[in-house]
Order: sequence, then structure tokens, then C-alpha cells
Amino acid sequence: MFRKVSPKLEFSALENLRWLFILRNLMIIGESILIVLSIHGLNVHLPQQQLWTVVLSLGAFNVFTFLRMQTEEPVTELELFTQLAVDVLAIAALLYLTGGASNPITWVFLVPLMMTAIMLPQVYAWYMVILTTAIYTALIPFNIPLPSLAPHPFIAEGSDSKMAMMHQDHKMGHHDYLNLHLFGMWFGFVISAGLVAYFVAELARSLKFKERSLALARENALRDEQVIALGTLAASAAHDMGTPLGTIAIVAHELEKEYPIHEFPDLHLKTLIMQQQIERCKDALSVMSASAGKLRAESGSLMPLADYIDNVITQWRTYKPGIKLLFFVDDQGSVDAQIIAEHTLTHAIINILNNAAEATTVEQGIEFYASWNASHLTIKVRDFGPGLPPSFADIVGIQPLTSKSGGLGVGLFLTCSTIHRMGGQINFENMASGGAGVAITLPIFNYGKTNDDNTGK
Repeated sequence: MFRKVSPKLEFSALENLRWLFILRNLMIIGESILIVLSIHGLNVHLPQQQLWTVVLSLGAFNVFTFLRMQTEEPVTELELFTQLAVDVLAIAALLYLTGGASNPITWVFLVPLMMTAIMLPQVYAWYMVILTTAIYTALIPFNIPLPSLAPHPFIAEGSDSKMAMMHQDHKMGHHDYLNLHLFGMWFGFVISAGLVAYFVAELARSLKFKERSLALARENALRDEQVIALGTLAASAAHDMGTPLGTIAIVAHELEKEYPIHEFPDLHLKTLIMQQQIERCKDALSVMSASAGKLRAESGSLMPLADYIDNVITQWRTYKPGIKLLFFVDDQGSVDAQIIAEHTLTHAIINILNNAAEATTVEQGIEFYASWNASHLTIKVRDFGPGLPPSFADIVGIQPLTSKSGGLGVGLFLTCSTIHRMGGQINFENMASGGAGVAITLPIFNYGKTNDDNTGK
């Protein structure tokens, strides 16, 4: 019947325990203020020693709760219910010492009941209903009455003056008792209304957050499905391209022999370029085949960030050797930061650089800025072309772009998917001075030394 909180709800259970700790502190402060006001403000004769013993005991239990929150032991539903039951017993002890069910603050039993209904399954709420109802019922006959404000019975004996004084005392006591009861009921309404409004607002905010999380999860799932479909098509295309590339490589090699450099220098040079491009295609297909099905950590090696950035730029230079590049690096003091040089991340950055190079002229070139600290890597790429179309921001990263001439339009889609899969962010904007800019932010702790420490646990 009493079960442990599942691992998915472990953080939520610990958070609920923190809320109980905070609310119990507020309850201890409120009880202390009420005791002081009743004794010194209203001159009510209360059993101070017993009352302060209950308050101090509750405070000691809250200290235990604080120490419990520092441990790594998972919080169970039974533990949360026990915490709330202790609060109910403490409230019952205070009410027993201050009039029992006739005390105007008996409404405070609703607080642990409301917390139980919010934090725990419905069965625990019914347990709390039974507990609070039984204690409330027991406090009707069993309690220590409020001595100075309870209405005294009228005794008709003695002289007329004595009877008048007793009658006057009775009226004054009854009037004071009524005022205190009205004040207690008003105070209870204000506190209850505030608690209900606060927790309902918190519950609504939590539901909205969950709805946003679900929407984001659905969006990521749709994007992942598209990426998987593209990956399947790419694997099929890689398999189909193997034979034609092999045939072309053989033909290019024969052409190189048939047209020697001393007789046909221009044609021989073109055949060499053709062979180089064929080798690049074959290498790309080999990398695709070798990386398929592997985990991200297996697709690259751990290397310093500065070396990785240099390696990416060197690879991109082979694609666009003639483009002017303004290169800026700022390590912000984290010179020993490391990253896993994953193939998909490298291809994503190179794709951004290629798109920027295609959008600008050779003379204007592009700008590349990289900076990192102990937790994040930031890469900014800027071109000096015509900028991004107005509808670009609505579809980038959500679906492949088909408006790009001479291409399939999937490169940027895969780039955005890769960045998001690694826990990063990518943003596109038109620069005020012309051209477009791309900003990529990646968490280094997913790849660097701190991640090694975590995975070793």
C-alpha cells in the first residue's frame, strides 16, 4: 500500500519535502506570535511551559527534516505523509492546550489536508481526512478550556451586588470570547484564502510548464523522426553510390594514363582534380558507414578546444580555399577546455561556414569568432551577403529548406538538429550593417573533463 516514489518523481518528492520544511517554519513562527499575543496582549492564562515545549519539539523535528534533505536517500510517499502527520499531531497538542475544538483557529487542520491532496496520491488524502477528523472529534470533549475568556455560568447566590458583579463579569467574558472567536475565524479565512490562491496559482504554473515541456518534446520527436528518415535515405544513397564511384574512379585513373602530363597538361590536371574529388566522396561515405549506429562519444576523440577549432577551419579550407576568412578566438582563460571532436558537430560547423561563404563574395569573405569559458563554447559566423528572407526564422530547424538553389536543402536542417541534440542553441539574425549572422552555443560540460568525471561515477 505504501510504495516508494518512482525515480522519475524523486526530484518532485524532494521538492515537496522542501516545501514542507518552509511551511513548517512559517507555522512555528505563527504559533509563537499567537502564543505571545494571547499571553501578553490579551492576558489569557495559558499553560506556557507545555505550549513552548510543543513548539520547540516541532522546531527540533524541522531541524531533523533539514538534515534529512541533505542526504541522497530518495524521499518516499510514506515519508511525506509521516511529515504531514507530525504536523497534525503538533497542531492537535496546541489545540488541546488552548480550548480544543472551541479554539477559533481549528481551521489550521485544513492546511496539512490541503498539502496532502496536492503532494500525494488520493489514498493519502483520505488517510489524512480520517486522521484530522478523528483528532478534531476527540478535541471536543478532551481539552484544557481557555480560562479567562470562556463564558462562566451564572450562579444565583449571595447578595444582589455580588450577583450583579458576577453577571457583569459574565457579560464581559462572553463579549471578549465572541470577539476573539470572530477574529480567529476572520484570520483563518484570510490565511486559508491566501494558501488556496497561492497553491492553485503554483499548480496552474506547473501545469503550464508541463504543457510547454510536452510541446517541446513533441517538436523534438518530430524533428528526430525527420532526421531518422533522412539518415535512412542517406544510408541507402551511400550504398547505391558505392558502385558508381568505384566505376568513375577506374575511368579517371585510365584517363590519367591515356593523357600524360607532358602531352596533355590541362586535361591531365583535370583528371587529377577529378580523382581527388572522387576520393573525398569515398572518404565521406566511409565515415558515414563507420559512424552509423555508434554513440556520440565513439564518433570522435577528446581534444583541446583550440585544436578542435583549428581542425574545423583546416577542413573547411579544403572546401573553400579561396574565400577570405577573418578569424578570432578568445579562450577567456579556459585554455585547457576540451571537447569530443564528433563528426556530426564538425560537419554542422562546416556547413554553416559553407553557407556563409556561398552567400558572400570572395573579396568580402566571412567572419568566424570562437570563445569559450569553463562551461560553454560560443561560435559566431557572419557573412556579408543579402541576408536572410523574412520567412526563414519560422521554418529553419523545423523542416528542410527547399528554396536553396543547387542543393537539397537538408544541410541546415541537419545542422540545427545536431546542435539541439547536443543541448546547444543556434540563432540566426540579419546584421544591421548587412549580411547574416549565426550564433552557436554549446555546453562544454557535455564533452569535456567534467563529463568524464561524471561518467566515471
